[in-house]
Amino acid sequence: MMPFRQKNPQCSPKQSRRSHSAMQGLEVAQVSKALEETHLSSHSPEPGNSKEARSAGTPRATKGQSSHSSSIASTATSSSHSRVGSGGQKGKASTPRARPGPKNVPIDAIDKHAALLVNYMLFKYQMKEPITKADMLKIVIKEYKLHFVEIFLKACERMEMIFGLDVKEDPTNHCYVFLIKMGLTYDGMLHGEKGVPKTGILILILGVIFMKGNCATEEEVWEVLSLTGIRSGRKHFIFGEPRELITKVFVKEKYLKYRRVANSDPAKFEFLWGPRAHAEVTKMQVLEFLAKVHETDPSSFPSQYEEALQDEEERARAHISAGAVSASVGNAGSNAKSSSFSHT
Repeated sequence: MMPFRQKNPQCSPKQSRRSHSAMQGLEVAQVSKALEETHLSSHSPEPGNSKEARSAGTPRATKGQSSHSSSIASTATSSSHSRVGSGGQKGKASTPRARPGPKNVPIDAIDKHAALLVNYMLFKYQMKEPITKADMLKIVIKEYKLHFVEIFLKACERMEMIFGLDVKEDPTNHCYVFLIKMGLTYDGMLHGEKGVPKTGILILILGVIFMKGNCATEEEVWEVLSLTGIRSGRKHFIFGEPRELITKVFVKEKYLKYRRVANSDPAKFEFLWGPRAHAEVTKMQVLEFLAKVHETDPSSFPSQYEEALQDEEERARAHISAGAVSASVGNAGSNAKSSSFSHT
């Protein structure tokens, strides 16, 4: 348990929205630092056998990173208690359910095999193939079969929190499939790219914007991202160049708006949700994601929770109105057709 984490985190009147959002960003950072453990190689046909994966270990503090941050990251990567696969996805595939694994588990070995399994899952995702339990046991987990549940849950948690992918069970075909979280239709990968999904970064940015009052300055976004090891102008060993991804790719895909702050001199820029984000994601989904990372409930953030509820109600009313208009147009067309037959 992290020293600053509270069961019911509430923002007192004296706390600024800035400090509140920073706490949320740090919570996500704790999970995201697991990237340093996986050492993923997206070009390896057998991720479980890659040299990088075999050397996976506990996260190491980067230059300038405090020992406190490093310990937070280590705690996060060894955590597997959050719920797996939630995200409001539709379809026959369901969330994997499993009981806790055996006690007295060798933590280092579990973490290493979870990292190997993440690597293998990403490979299967890139190949657009489902994954079976038999695959996982044969190729990755092997001698740790008794600890399959814990390793699997850890891997699913990292897929969700870091890469923005939900691992869902398809009981009909006895396999697991990978779905982009929250029903998003783009995973941040350019056409033909052999990289990794970047949905996790997008969800984090959308969360920062929401927690900042639906508009976050560029400095505020990079401040939170820097806590995860993602910095402007510095190529990330997994996610690549983040500035181009965030200010160009996500903007081009209409998930983000990137505009100059009015009357700013020197020029400053800010981020807002783009039209595609508004169409595909709800504020409640983003808040639920942040609350899950924080191990609390969305209602623990009162102002954002009320706004998310209002957004849900407005969407429901718009859906009902759209249905009514569609039905009205359909009836009008049917009446016109009937009238034309009566005159012939």
